[in-house]
Amino acid sequence: MHNGAFYTGIYPNLFEEIGITKEEVDKRIEKTFHTMFFDPEERIYFEKGETLGYMLDTGNNDARTEGMSYGMMMAVQMDRKDIFDRLWLFSKTYMYQSSGKFKGYFAWSVSTEGKKNAEGPAPDGEEYFAMALFFASKRWGDGKEPFDYDKQAREILKHCLHQDEYVSEGSPMWNPANYYIKFVPDAEFSDPSYHLPHFYELFAIRAAEEDREFWKKATEASRNYIKLSCHPLTGMAPEYAEYDGTPKRLFHDGQFYSDAYRVAMNIGLEAAWFGEDDSLGECVCRLQTFFSEHTKLLEYHNYLLDGRALDQPALHPVAIVAANAAGSLATKGKYHLQWVKDFWDMPLRRGERRYYDNCLYFFSLLMLAGKYRIY
Repeated sequence: MHNGAFYTGIYPNLFEEIGITKEEVDKRIEKTFHTMFFDPEERIYFEKGETLGYMLDTGNNDARTEGMSYGMMMAVQMDRKDIFDRLWLFSKTYMYQSSGKFKGYFAWSVSTEGKKNAEGPAPDGEEYFAMALFFASKRWGDGKEPFDYDKQAREILKHCLHQDEYVSEGSPMWNPANYYIKFVPDAEFSDPSYHLPHFYELFAIRAAEEDREFWKKATEASRNYIKLSCHPLTGMAPEYAEYDGTPKRLFHDGQFYSDAYRVAMNIGLEAAWFGEDDSLGECVCRLQTFFSEHTKLLEYHNYLLDGRALDQPALHPVAIVAANAAGSLATKGKYHLQWVKDFWDMPLRRGERRYYDNCLYFFSLLMLAGKYRIY
């Protein structure tokens, strides 16, 4: 069971299995990072003044905790403390809530000038902030506040679990009865792509001592929840789901929609790090099979979980390929290496919708190269 990199120190490299050399992979990673962070036309990272930086959601023209925390994770993986610190300082300066019922949380969307577009948080931002900060602490050591990364990560997680104890009218981000992460703190339903059991395994070691047992339980609960929410035939997970795993309609009819693409990628990283659960790999195998046998590459729609295509093209087709390919880390199914090949042959997305696709692209690139490391 314990055959993941956490136990062995060995990170699988699936590009090697399709004959791509280490030099080619390293070059692709550097080039992709440079494009996303520094290319004048295609970047999504922008510096602000002497000390701040933000990740731009190019489709919505704002900065989101999702993108900010993703950028921090990319920076720590690429050993770019300068970029990491700029992103973290922007997040603390403009997104962090210092009063009210969201005190200790981060507003999920702000303008590029730092004006809050919303007060409430999105829990996937908080969990990525915490993990990126823990990794930064291990990789670079802790500095003065707010660069005391370890302490900052623990504070975030304390609020995530105990907001109702800290703040009047506050709601925690995890449901204390079933250990599931919520879509937003005040909502009693979830988003399967927020479930990151491979992060919770590490939180169970690094979070405040009194919460470690909770994180152990959340790890198992989330593994089970992902299986519960994935369709038994297509392997698709819904974008939003009730606690029993059934799809929840929120903003549109699509069920396998943008957020949900990340589930396959999350399963892949979990397998690479902890190698825990073959039945999660079966979800990916079903998903890859559905797409390989019923769709054309990059010609995707929004879908119902049973695979019925809605009359709407997918907003983020590149993200689907990237995430499905990363899922290959969890399965040896018939199509798993074909997805890796198709991903390798696919360029970064260009144009106004590039932010989400390219974030998933870069994460998947690191995962498949064995370069998305635990620090």
